[in-house]
Amino acid sequence: MKRLALFLLLSSTIFHAQYNVTGKMNPAIDSDWLILYTIEGARQLFVNNTTMKIDSVYINGKKSAIATFTFILPEDTKPGAFRATYRTEGAAFVDFFFNKEDVSFVFNPDYPNETVTFSASRENKIYQEYLNTASPLQQSMDSLQVVSLKDPNANVNALYQQKKIKLDSIHKNYVTQSKGMYVEPFIKATLRKNSTSVFSRVDDYMNHMKSTFFDGIDFANKNLINSSFLTDRMLDYIFYLNYSENHRVQQELYRNATKEVLTKITDLSYRQNVIEFLTDQFQVARNVEMVDHLLNDYYKKLPQQFQDQKFIEEKLTSLATEIGRMAPNFSWQENGKTIDLKSLADGDQYVLVFYSTTCSHCLREIPQLHTYMESKPNVKVIAFALENDRIGWDSYSQTLPGWHHVLGLEKWQNKTARTYQVNATPSYFVLNKDKKIIAKPDAINDVKAFFNKN
Repeated sequence: MKRLALFLLLSSTIFHAQYNVTGKMNPAIDSDWLILYTIEGARQLFVNNTTMKIDSVYINGKKSAIATFTFILPEDTKPGAFRATYRTEGAAFVDFFFNKEDVSFVFNPDYPNETVTFSASRENKIYQEYLNTASPLQQSMDSLQVVSLKDPNANVNALYQQKKIKLDSIHKNYVTQSKGMYVEPFIKATLRKNSTSVFSRVDDYMNHMKSTFFDGIDFANKNLINSSFLTDRMLDYIFYLNYSENHRVQQELYRNATKEVLTKITDLSYRQNVIEFLTDQFQVARNVEMVDHLLNDYYKKLPQQFQDQKFIEEKLTSLATEIGRMAPNFSWQENGKTIDLKSLADGDQYVLVFYSTTCSHCLREIPQLHTYMESKPNVKVIAFALENDRIGWDSYSQTLPGWHHVLGLEKWQNKTARTYQVNATPSYFVLNKDKKIIAKPDAINDVKAFFNKN
């Protein structure tokens, strides 16, 4: 009897020592790998990886391939938001919550968010049920609002108010149902602060949206912080709700929107994460002004332990040759003297062109550039040749009188070429008198177009 009791105790311990996350992808994709991440702040942290098993099944008489996979989570796995990633771009992942229970779901890999369905996990099922119930109502209210903006005389207000009452009731019901659950703060935060009646003017509607966008969202809640929820909301607010076709207005909107977001974050570690995340977004957009703004006005003002100097250096290096930046300095030998770029003072503007005597495009465009620049005496050219040796360059450079000629040995590995992120020749940079980069033409015709216009 004692042995039986001990066996049952051990069996129970083993049974609760791990949790299963199982997924089914219908249809299967070409790749068979899948990576599991957990989300902490605005970062993804690697948890595990696995391969998918491909099975052939018949659906409505047609043969189809379905992929299945399983992740084993140890008993001490912390509750949180997880992401199963199966592609490097496009529709690439499916998100779920884990809170000490098995999780099972099926989804279409081309439309993961729209198709994911959970068969195991009370947390995920109640959250998905809430979204499936509330989202259509919110979309219907938004449609009525659009009708009112297009036609202020449209009689839609009563229907809008009915739907608002119903949506508020549904939200209250699910908040009650999820009391004490991991997903409770997500359900609380999902409901928008809808107006009590429709707007008839676009400005009034947008002002309401902006002023209430983060109402109901607790930026100090650890569950929300360690998920994609807050990140997605911030992106929507900064990049979609604050938009203008005018560049200067857009930059000011970005500044105000990031200030609004960052003002709400008091947790310093999370604040660091978000600033880094937003800096990455603006880096991808090659928005030098906003990268500088985030680094100088927010990141560098964090306590020292929340600053990553390597991160700062990487961002500045990656944008070192964008329009608006001072051209990185370099030096060369000319007529027995050492000259550097920043000290040049013989032109009102400069064209810095990286080329190679072994590049057919260059041999076609460089002579055209030389002929064209003869009509632009106030524009000086710095011709930077990327070569493996100087044999061809010595003779070729003599055919281009009046230019500053620089020999860059080691070709693609040349230090200056790497600083300027040159990965193709010819590559053009137009500099003003102070050596600030003011244009980056793609080809000789673009160089001509720039100077003809300016």
